[in-house]
Formats: sequence, structure tokens, C-alpha cells
Amino acid sequence: MNRTDTAIAPKAPLAPGRGRIPLARAAALGAAALTAPVVARAQEAGLRLAHQNPSPMVETTRSHDRLPATEVPGRRWALTALPVPVRIFVPEGLAVEARPALLVHFHGVAHIPERAAATAAAPSVVASVHLAAGSSGYDAAFDDPAVLDSILTAVERELSGLAGHRVAVGDVTLSAFSAGHGAVRAILRDPDHFERVVGVLLLDGLHTGYLPPGTVLHEGGRLDASRLESVLAFAREAVAGRRRLLITHSEIFPGTFASTTETADHLLRELGLRRTAVLRWGPVGMQQLGEVRCGGFGLLAFAGNTAPDHVDHFHGMVDFMAALDRLPSRPASEPCALPGARR
Repeated sequence: MNRTDTAIAPKAPLAPGRGRIPLARAAALGAAALTAPVVARAQEAGLRLAHQNPSPMVETTRSHDRLPATEVPGRRWALTALPVPVRIFVPEGLAVEARPALLVHFHGVAHIPERAAATAAAPSVVASVHLAAGSSGYDAAFDDPAVLDSILTAVERELSGLAGHRVAVGDVTLSAFSAGHGAVRAILRDPDHFERVVGVLLLDGLHTGYLPPGTVLHEGGRLDASRLESVLAFAREAVAGRRRLLITHSEIFPGTFASTTETADHLLRELGLRRTAVLRWGPVGMQQLGEVRCGGFGLLAFAGNTAPDHVDHFHGMVDFMAALDRLPSRPASEPCALPGARR
């Protein structure tokens, strides 16, 4: 979490034992006992993932602008009596009475997805989850569908307390930066959750391992495509106009596991799509090199192979969320797949 000293708690308190505490106290206590088993399991799984080779590259050309670490107006509180720690945010002025949309974000400080949701054309409630784990850790934490169910139930309970009557969450969108994509792929493996989710935003974070482990493509290795299947299935739905999916990627090459460029290449091959070369400025000083748009599917390729380039994708989330919302919820008016592609 980013700041805990300016937390605003909801006016309608929960009954004792419901697991909501002010953010300042949550920071002091750390993860509650009920969250510890899942968090520990996630961290253990993350440690089993091969660490990437550190890049020796230094980048000083692009501006790498950063969003201010200030919080947009709204209500915030922490939920700790859940399998994972969750921070809830309701933007100022958002009416929660009738099926508000929910953005569930994975990995990174909470003020960035909160700003993205609050400034969107159609603002939404945010549930932020940050685990000290790699993508395998997020996958392990959300492999049990009950974990996301517990978050949705808790959010509905909180919103019902604010509204004074029962409130059900409407459309659910998932977003993830970097390692957080592990939670997204795990959630999409569950058929019920797959049907519930209407949109996904992946910010420079779609990885998998090599087979044999550690053997890169140019040495004869191949991608472990099994970890990409749920995202690929969602991408097919997006191409057909039934969902929205936006993926961004950099040029970073981890070396010990597949890069976001390589996983994007895999998706495009399976979808029968191809990047179009472009040269344009992106958010926070990024430089875009390529793009794909087909139905509700979009992919944006950016220059950069350093840590600041990676973090740019997270700080550009306000713009990328807006781009996700602009993707049409209908099939492309003209065929955009290559001949013979599986659809």
C-alpha cells in the first residue's frame, strides 16, 4: 500500500469481527492471521519461480514521468479477514446503489489503480491486492476460486453498508501489473469467473516458463503454453467482441523465463494476428512501436528494456484503462485475422 495516514473509513461501520480496520491500523498490524496461510503459500510459490537476469542497461532518454503519490478523493478501507489482504476504494461521488462496476487490481501501490478508476469515463469501485510474491505466488493465491469469491462478497457487504440496502456488484474488470498477471490467469481458469469478467488489462505482465526450464527459444526451448491458455481463451472472446482485453509489453528479456514480448507473440500466432508498426508517444514519456486491434482485443508494444521502462506501464495505467474502455464490445467490422487462424 502507498499511504495509510490519510485513510477515510466508511461512515457505516461493520459489526465487530467483520474484518474491516482503518488503513493506518492495518499497516501497523500487517496481514491478519486469517490471511497468513494464503499469503505465505503465495510467497513460497513465488520463490520457486526462476529469478530473472538483472539487466545491465541504463535508460536516460525517455522522461519516465511518475504519477504523484497522492490519493484521489474517496473512501478507503482495508479488509484483513479475507484469504488475502484487500484495499477497497469508492471514488467520491460514485453512486453505489445500483450494481456499481468493480475493478480488481493486482500488484503495485493502490493509488494508481484508484486514480485510473476515479478518472475513467465511467468510474468504478476498486479492490487492490498486493502480495510480496512473483507471478506463481499470485497464481497460487487465487487458484482456489473461493478467494476471489470472498473478495466480491466482502465488497458487496461494504457497499451495502454504505447504501443502507443490499448492493450487488455489476461488471467486473481485472487489471494487473507485472507479476500480478498470475492472479488473472488463475481467476480465468475458473469457468464461472471467466463468464463474470468483462474486461482485462495486463500491464507488461504476461509471463510463462521455458520448456525445458531455463532453455530460451534461440537455444531450442519453447514456451510453457499451459500457463497462457486461460488468457488465450479470453483473448479469443475479445476478438469476437464478447470481452475486452488490452495487453501492453516492453522489450525486456528476463532470460530465465519468457518475456512479455514472447508471450505476446504466442497469443498473436494463436489468434492469427500481426502487429502493425507505429511510431508515437505513449503515456508518461513512453514510445510506442507497435499495436494490434481486433474486435475487443488490443495489444500495445513499447520500446524499453530497463526497469524504468517496465514501471512506465504501471504509471501509464490511467491512459491504458481509458484505452481498454474504448475497445469496442463487438466483433471487428472487417476480418483482422490472418487466413487459416484458429478462432
